[in-house]
Amino acid sequence: MKTGKKILAFLLAVSMMVPMSACGSKVKTPEDIQNAGTLHMATNAEFEPFEYKDGDEVVGIDIEISQKIADKLGVELEVSDIAFDTLITALQSGKADIVAAGMTASEDRKKNVDFSDPYFDASQAIIVTNDSDITSRTDLNGKTVGVQLGTTGDQYCTNEDGENDISVAEVKRYSKGMEAVSDLLAGRIDAVVIDDFPAEKLVEKNSDKIKKLDEALTSEEYAIAMPKGSTELQKLVNEVLQEMKDSGEMDEIVSKYISAE
Repeated sequence: MKTGKKILAFLLAVSMMVPMSACGSKVKTPEDIQNAGTLHMATNAEFEPFEYKDGDEVVGIDIEISQKIADKLGVELEVSDIAFDTLITALQSGKADIVAAGMTASEDRKKNVDFSDPYFDASQAIIVTNDSDITSRTDLNGKTVGVQLGTTGDQYCTNEDGENDISVAEVKRYSKGMEAVSDLLAGRIDAVVIDDFPAEKLVEKNSDKIKKLDEALTSEEYAIAMPKGSTELQKLVNEVLQEMKDSGEMDEIVSKYISAE
C-alpha cells in the first residue's frame, strides 16, 4: 500500500508540473468562431472614450473596431464587461476570443497572449489637483499615486524592475479610474496615473478641481489581444485593422469619440 501511495503522490506531483496552457481550452480559429456564430469580446467599460457605458450599453472606439471584426467573420458580437485585471485570464480560459480594452501591447503581456498590429498610439498621463505642487513626472517621487489595477500605469509606478526613474512612496490600486480621482479629490492620494485620453475625459468632468499635466510618463501602443497561438485569428484581425486604416474608417471612428479634445 505504501508503494501505491508513493506512485499516486508521484503522479499528482507530475500533473502539477504540466503547464497551465496544456489545461486551457483549444485555441479557436476564425472558422470555429464562425461555426459558433458569436465573437466573444471582453473589455472593461471604465475607459472612456475607448469603452464606457451609455445607459446599459457598452460603447466606444474598441466596441466599433470589434464590431468590424465580427462583421468580417459574419457573426454576432457579444461584449463582456469585466475587471481589467481579469481580461487576460478570460482569454486563457476560453471565455473570450479577443480583448479590446485600450490594452498596451507590452512585452510582459506578450508572454501570455498574442496581439494584433497596433491601432492607436497612447501614453500615460498624470492627474493632480489644481493647487498641487506636482508639476512634472519627477515630482511623483515620494508621493502616493493612484492607478487602475493591472494597467500600464500600475506597472510603471510599481517599478518592480527598477527601470523607471521615479520612486513613489505608495501605489494605491483601484478597479476604476474614477475611484482614483475621487480619492484624489478627497486628499487621500497625491496624483493619479492613467492613460491619456481617459485622463482627459476624467478632467473634463472635474476641470474646476483637477488638471492633467502636459508631460507624459510613457509612449505606448494599443492592440487587440488574443489567446496565445491564435495565428489565424491574428491574421484576420490585422487584415480588418489595415482595411480600416486604409479606408480612413479608423480615423473617422477615433474622431467621432475624440473630436472635442
